[in-house]
Amino acid sequence: MTVTWEELGWERLADGVGRCRLPGWDCTAGLVLGADAALMVDTGSSLAEGARLREAARRLTGRRVTHLALTHPHFDHVFGAAAFPDAEVYGAVGTDALFAPGGQGREALRADAVAEGLDARAAREAAEALVAVRHEVRGERWLGLGGGRRVLLADVGPGHTGHDLAVLVPGSPDVLFCGDLVEESGEPQAGPDAVPACWPAALDRLLRLGGDDALYVPGHGAVVDAAFVRAQRDALAARFGVSR
Repeated sequence: MTVTWEELGWERLADGVGRCRLPGWDCTAGLVLGADAALMVDTGSSLAEGARLREAARRLTGRRVTHLALTHPHFDHVFGAAAFPDAEVYGAVGTDALFAPGGQGREALRADAVAEGLDARAAREAAEALVAVRHEVRGERWLGLGGGRRVLLADVGPGHTGHDLAVLVPGSPDVLFCGDLVEESGEPQAGPDAVPACWPAALDRLLRLGGDDALYVPGHGAVVDAAFVRAQRDALAARFGVSR
């Protein structure tokens, strides 16, 4: 028997669109439902967390998640991906190379997860199980989920990382999943893989995608509006010394 978004502790954003704020790192995971398919946006920080997201989606829809969109290659957004073994996986161009077996990308993700407090065994298991990103997005790509539901996957980076993907869900209202290009619950984090000089321009691209009336869903924190994204863009430009 299916349940409502609210019964699962999720936030309903629009018809067939919702998200939850995961414990620990306050990371967003989103779900977009179509007549024939279901898209999960980001997958949490561990295989166990991914399994809980998979079960939540099953309880909401009575069927499995068919597609994953990974907004960027950081452990708290991708380490649950292997809990969706049959899903088609999408990411910004260049993401798959970071996930290659035996590569330094996996080791960097594992080490970062442990440094941030994830159990060492859970971090190792998730890093070893990382899925291939079979569908890399360069530019923009529409994805049909059935029943007239279409989502736009857009390679909007670099910025927070070298591989930032946004997910636009047209509707009433439009919903734009921003990954960590936008953060509400704290100052945006610029790690060693960030491209600060390009980050404000990436936010400009988000604003062109969503416009003035969309709901902007950050990677961490509460849903925001276009004015918040503009203010964060200006703050990042000042912080990184990017002229506008």
